[in-house]
Amino acid sequence: MGLMERLFSMVFGSGRNVIAETAEVFRVNAEAEDARAHDLQGAALNQFGQEFRLVRRGWFDRLMDALNRVPRPAMALGTLGLFVAAMVDPVWFAARMAGIALVPEPLWWLLAAIVSFYFGARHQAKGQDFQRELAATMAAVPQVVRTVRDVEALRETGDATAPVETGDNPALADWRARRG
Repeated sequence: MGLMERLFSMVFGSGRNVIAETAEVFRVNAEAEDARAHDLQGAALNQFGQEFRLVRRGWFDRLMDALNRVPRPAMALGTLGLFVAAMVDPVWFAARMAGIALVPEPLWWLLAAIVSFYFGARHQAKGQDFQRELAATMAAVPQVVRTVRDVEALRETGDATAPVETGDNPALADWRARRG
């Protein structure tokens, strides 16, 4: 008994597992790796949420957003209007197109640059808005997961009267208070 005890205490002694520690030299501890990945993802989401947090905008910003929405529909409807004008009054349309033919080429290049910059800046702004909304959605994931777990627990128990965590849902708290 003494020899076996010494052998086991040498391999597994003092609360250590020499075999597991040796194996971790050749293979990563999966549980520790998952914990590190979880911490890394949580830190990335927190940083992302801080960078793209929702900001209240004033009336001027909302007015500028409304004005920024005008050019694309105006260009599309204007182009359709030109087709209609060409069919309704071809002489009037031909006179306008002859005038456009007299526009010098550098002016066309300037127009192209202005339109390109406008749509490029708008695309970038919309992309940043999308990232901000995505961050807000990702920040809500833990609450959704808790809610799904609560609902699944109700399904498993079959008890629809089981208490469910209300969190910060005043409507649910009011409903429960009225139910008594």
